[in-house]
Amino acid sequence: MASRERIAHTAALLIDAAAAHAPAVFTTSLGLEDMVLADLIVRHAPQIHIATLDTGRLPAETYELLARAERHFKRRIEVFFPQAAAVEQYVRYNGINGFFESVTQRKGCCEVRKVEPLGRALAGKKAWITGMRREQATTRAGLAEQAWDEDHQLTKINPLIDWSLDEVWNYVREFEVPYNALHDQGYPSIGCAPCTRAIEPGEDVRAGRWWWESPEQKECGLHVSNLGAQRSRAASSPA
Repeated sequence: MASRERIAHTAALLIDAAAAHAPAVFTTSLGLEDMVLADLIVRHAPQIHIATLDTGRLPAETYELLARAERHFKRRIEVFFPQAAAVEQYVRYNGINGFFESVTQRKGCCEVRKVEPLGRALAGKKAWITGMRREQATTRAGLAEQAWDEDHQLTKINPLIDWSLDEVWNYVREFEVPYNALHDQGYPSIGCAPCTRAIEPGEDVRAGRWWWESPEQKECGLHVSNLGAQRSRAASSPA
């Protein structure tokens, strides 16, 4: 099981976030780590707001989990959607699956479907809580447990940063936390349906995300600083 010390430390971080950084929001992708974090929030810091992003391209299993999670936790999870006009413009310029054609076009799609809605989810908040772990990807190895997010002008807190995958699974089983059925079908990391596949034994846990790209590019933009660089909006509309 996840150690009592680990659970207690994570709960203390959440309690502090709810008290010292109110209003705080947890943005959940409904992945395995995020279901653990949602359970900990409901148990220890229910004042923390819980929100998720519906990109319009999620697997059916993710929508089923969203409904099941609301029943399990007995609370609504606020859903933020992309702006319809921005999606239409992206598709008109790039095609319905244009994100397969280049990293720029893929990041442009993520910008429209994830990054912009995230900005609305974080608006007015003083803390942003995520379920990221260092061992998930090379792009996350240097993450801190808590740091100032200059882009969004708030404190970003990663309470599960040092948890192992085994600890996450053990918590899920011990506390009977609902999780995405795709995890039992070889999907350790789940995003939009076209951009997610099952992985083979021995592959990295995020190998199934944007598998046609190199590992150092595998972020959607939600957790990558955009200061000093122009975002990929150029992929969303004609020059």
